[in-house]
Amino acid sequence: MVFSSLIFLLFFLTALYVCYFIVPRRWRWLRNCVLLVFSLFFYRCGGADYLPLLLASILINYFGGLLAASERPALRKLGLWGAAALGLGLLGWFKYAGFAAENLAALGLPVEVPQIVLPIGISFFTFQGLSYVIDVYRGDARCQKNPLYVALYVALFPQLVAGPIVRYTTVEEEIVQRNESLEEFSQGVVRFLFGLGKKMLLANAMGEIADGVFAQSPETMALSLAWIGAAAYTFQIYFDFSAYSDMAIGLGRMFGFHFLENFNYPYISKSIAEFWRRWHISLASWFRDYVYIPLGGSRCSVGRNVRNMAVVWLLTGLWHGAAWTYVAWGGMMLVLLAGEKYCWGRGLSRLPGPVQHLYTIVLVVFSMVMFRSSGIGYGLSYFRSMVGLGGRPDGQAVYYLLEYWPEWIACVLASLPVKVWAQRSLERREGPLPALTLEWGPKIAALGLLGLSYTKLATGSFNPFIYFQF
Repeated sequence: MVFSSLIFLLFFLTALYVCYFIVPRRWRWLRNCVLLVFSLFFYRCGGADYLPLLLASILINYFGGLLAASERPALRKLGLWGAAALGLGLLGWFKYAGFAAENLAALGLPVEVPQIVLPIGISFFTFQGLSYVIDVYRGDARCQKNPLYVALYVALFPQLVAGPIVRYTTVEEEIVQRNESLEEFSQGVVRFLFGLGKKMLLANAMGEIADGVFAQSPETMALSLAWIGAAAYTFQIYFDFSAYSDMAIGLGRMFGFHFLENFNYPYISKSIAEFWRRWHISLASWFRDYVYIPLGGSRCSVGRNVRNMAVVWLLTGLWHGAAWTYVAWGGMMLVLLAGEKYCWGRGLSRLPGPVQHLYTIVLVVFSMVMFRSSGIGYGLSYFRSMVGLGGRPDGQAVYYLLEYWPEWIACVLASLPVKVWAQRSLERREGPLPALTLEWGPKIAALGLLGLSYTKLATGSFNPFIYFQF
């Protein structure tokens, strides 16, 4: 079950709303129980065989947190390292055991490759639960002795399978006491519908183009088609993942939770460093706070700093998937970020803004090719086509531009902070019309997106979210 499905919209949400809001607000514990039961059912619908894994993760982090809050140093370390070993051990087995066995077998070792199905959302709920134990160990968060609250924090369905990765301190107070209201609910619905529109109208359309192009051999691919396919995937992954984040934030708000933003218009960035301050913010901040800074961050020699960055980007690549393409993608990011920091960053900052922006977008598009490729060899061949060393033009690029021209224009506009610009402009004006536009404009637009999205859903036009596979 996913957010962009009729089953979720018409049945799951309806049943949840009825069961949740029929409970009096003063019975907070019962409302939390309703949310937890529905969250576990939501996960079971996506992977029935792995519900015990989610429950095990909850127990690991609950008991890890209790031990990490102990006054005895030995128990505190046991809680921290025990939770890390068990949680990351489960993640390592389900996500990387097959990858490791394949590489050992390729070296000629007599290793049997296990056939393991990746549990949905395991990377997200593992990192989220581990952040709770680490924060308790550091004294940055209070230990939660009520297992129901820890379970709800880890398993809360809006962000369970594809983020954003929520820190416990963000929702600690709201788990115990939050204020659901009609205004909050309305704003949550609007945010959810904008995310639904991104997914159904933009991400899926760009996905059709990207799938069509990347299914072809890059050796015979024309330069124009290669760039069309790469640009389409760059749009697809952004609107697909940011759509999920929008929908998760909106759903959370309907029930009184306020998750932090996960994207901030990354395609307007003027450097790769800025891009990563705007893209998948919850994951980037997780690696910064729990890996990069503990290793020494940037307050060390250049060599040690580059080493710290290398560790972070190796882990970031592997977090996304057990494949050498993700490792290569992480290596590309390492080279670009280290280069900006120690080589060409000052020169880049002196260039005109449009040039900085073009530099960033071109490099991001190239990096997305390796991220999308089925293998490193495919990615390198695709790069050759992007620089004009592929086949001859055959009209496919023109077809994809003409057939999907409304979606291309919408993707460009939606990548820009047009909403922010319009809101600021209206706020500077006086009179009833700007005020009414600010109040009702987003709601009317959300209803329009709902109608268009429902048309896609009713015709069976659906693709699963990309980040489900991570």
